Amino acid sequence: MITLFHCPQTRSSRFIFLLEELEAPYEIKLVTVRSRDGSGRVDATNPHPHGKVPAISDDGSIVFESSAIALYLTDKFPKNRLGPQVGEPGRGSYLSWLSYYAGVMEPSFVSKFMKMEVPRGTAGWVALEEVMPTVIKALSAGPYLLGERFSAADVLYGTTFALFARSPLLPKSPIVDDYVKRVTERPALARAQARDNG
Repeated sequence: MITLFHCPQTRSSRFIFLLEELEAPYEIKLVTVRSRDGSGRVDATNPHPHGKVPAISDDGSIVFESSAIALYLTDKFPKNRLGPQVGEPGRGSYLSWLSYYAGVMEPSFVSKFMKMEVPRGTAGWVALEEVMPTVIKALSAGPYLLGERFSAADVLYGTTFALFARSPLLPKSPIVDDYVKRVTERPALARAQARDNG
C-alpha cells in the first residue's frame, strides 16, 4: 500500500492524479507544510527531510522528490504503461524528461519567478526562455513528451504548465495550451481533484 504524504493544492496533488492513472492502491496522509507567507509548520509525521510534499511510503520505504516518486511508482505499477520499463524503447527519453523536470525546468521557473538571472556556464540549468523551446519541440512531435504515449512525465509537466497557464511566466504557445488541455481533461485528474482534500 502506498501512502502519499499530502497537503492540498500543492505539488503532491499531482501524485493523486498519477496514482489514479496507475490504478495503484494508495491512501492519503494529510500533513501540514510551511507556506510562502510564513504560516504553517513542519509536520513531524511527514518523512520528507525538509518537511515538504510530496513524499510517499511504500510499506515503510520512503521516496521523496517528484521525479523520483514518478519513476518509483511507474516501475512498481507497470500495468497501465505510464513509464517505459528497463530495456523497453523510450526508457532513456523518459528518464531524461524526468531528470530535466527536476534539474532544469523547475529551477528555471523559480529563477524567473524570483527575477534572478541564471548564471551562464555555472548553473546546472538555463533560463526559462531556453527551456520552453526544448519542451515545445518535443510536444510538436507529440501529442505527449514520449510521442503517442502518455507518461508520468506528462503528469509533472502538464500540471506545472496548467498552474502557470495564466501567468506571464509561461510563454504563450498554442502547442503548450493544447497539451495542457489533453493532460487536464484526463478522467484520472477529475478523480484526483475530488480527493485533493483527503
